[in-house]
Amino acid sequence: MFPERRLRRLRRTATLRRLVAETRLGVDDLVAPMFVRQGIDEPQPVVSLPGVVQHTRSSLRTEVAALRDLGVPAVILFGIPASKDPEGSEAWNPDGIVQVALRDLRDEVGDDVVLMADLCVDEYTDHGHCGILDGNGSVDNDATLEVYQRAAVAQADAGANVCAPSGMMDGQVAAIRAALDESGHGDTAILAYSAKYASSLYGPFRDAVDVQIVGGGDRKGYQQDPPNAREALEEIRTDLAEGADMVMVKPALAYLDVIARVRHEVDVPLAAYHVSGEYAMVEAAAANGWIDGDAVAMEHLLAIKRAGADFILTYLARRAAEALAG
Repeated sequence: MFPERRLRRLRRTATLRRLVAETRLGVDDLVAPMFVRQGIDEPQPVVSLPGVVQHTRSSLRTEVAALRDLGVPAVILFGIPASKDPEGSEAWNPDGIVQVALRDLRDEVGDDVVLMADLCVDEYTDHGHCGILDGNGSVDNDATLEVYQRAAVAQADAGANVCAPSGMMDGQVAAIRAALDESGHGDTAILAYSAKYASSLYGPFRDAVDVQIVGGGDRKGYQQDPPNAREALEEIRTDLAEGADMVMVKPALAYLDVIARVRHEVDVPLAAYHVSGEYAMVEAAAANGWIDGDAVAMEHLLAIKRAGADFILTYLARRAAEALAG
């Protein structure tokens, strides 16, 4: 009358559920995005990202050391310069904010933390686009590749273990790999933002890096179109053929299907970026008492891992590491 096997048997206690868990989230799966701003004396809160700040060089060192002590294996740096120009030249200035921060962190944590540097110029250009503009207001792909090469070498010279190109220019991985190799940085890895979608979930991030596209334009001409998943696979295959060591899907939660498809097709390390809007929605709902923010946050990260990501870039990194350690 009753089935001999009941699935509920293995859900009866917390210990049983732990024993048979198919997916495990650990501190080794976390990468912390960090913002560092030139010319400030105290960390500046990012209002739309509760709990996230624009760091000073000093506070960045302190925070990364704390993350190291929690076991977080990597951070990725984003810089906010004191001045911007049409080319985004602070992105490759040896004394630019990310480059000096990389040297600071190399002195502070040595090889105990993997130092990644986002490689784009939108934080550094006065027009807010991810590259050099042509005479018609569009991004010039090939001219942009040249500045990406300069930025990659500057980051590697400063101590970056990983350069992470996020501009979605055609040929960016090949150009960066060539520049790194020619400058003696053959061991510097590339994490390609291979499937970076033109998402509406990036608003709080743009607050954090003080980026606004002049004239009200957008990035839909070079970032991926949200309806397309097969195209993401083509982008990833291209980046791997050009020399990417790791690939990324961004955003994460709205593109779990893409993460799963990529995981099925490729064997290289796969990253997913739990982006600012995804984080901010959890924080806003929790602040209103509508959800248990900590529980939902961990559920989000577990879902991303279950979909196939090897590691997750997330503003939850410190809180998740503390929870996992507890």
